[in-house]
Amino acid sequence: MNNENTVAAFPQLNAQAPHFKAETTHGPKSLNDYKGKWLVLFSHPADFTPVCTTEFIAFAKRHGDFSELNTELLGLSIDSVFSHMAWVDNIKKNFDIDIPFPIIEDLSMTVAKSYGMIHPGAADTSAVRATFIIDDKGILRAMIYYPMSNGRSIDEILRLVKGLQTSDKHGVATPENWQPGDKVIVPPPKTVADAQKRVDEGYECTDWYFCKKNL
Repeated sequence: MNNENTVAAFPQLNAQAPHFKAETTHGPKSLNDYKGKWLVLFSHPADFTPVCTTEFIAFAKRHGDFSELNTELLGLSIDSVFSHMAWVDNIKKNFDIDIPFPIIEDLSMTVAKSYGMIHPGAADTSAVRATFIIDDKGILRAMIYYPMSNGRSIDEILRLVKGLQTSDKHGVATPENWQPGDKVIVPPPKTVADAQKRVDEGYECTDWYFCKKNL
């Protein structure tokens, strides 16, 4: 039975990212276009708004760093391509910053709704500051939501991509505020026998469940 008060399903971590196909400032784009690459898909409430402008400038400045991680950037708001184009031009004129990544037109809110970017408690027709990290197999690996009043840390998003890729490559976890070059956390043992021998396996162990190592 349909119920107007039913909460819309949000995308799920470690599941296939919702498919999309949309017009952007760089032409038509779909999730399939990013196969083999990591993708940071991020929404903003509206073009020509000050907080969003600071975020787009920051994303643009770190675009090369994301590219080095085989990671593409893709923006979105509930605005037209023409509005996006005018805003990109305005940023170039006022801040001398080129926006090198595409921005999705989502007037129908189709993509925004499928990714849970619309939060009625914040606004009925604007996407909140949502960020989705999708891996090179199309799996949704991380979601971050910010309120409309406060800008995101692009450095943190970049750090998280690095952490996810490190965990995948080496089968490890990363501690709080981990940065490349820091020690990583060895997954805890799953049996009593493994726990008993863990402290003799050459790791830096505080206890059997808490061990670190250098990569």
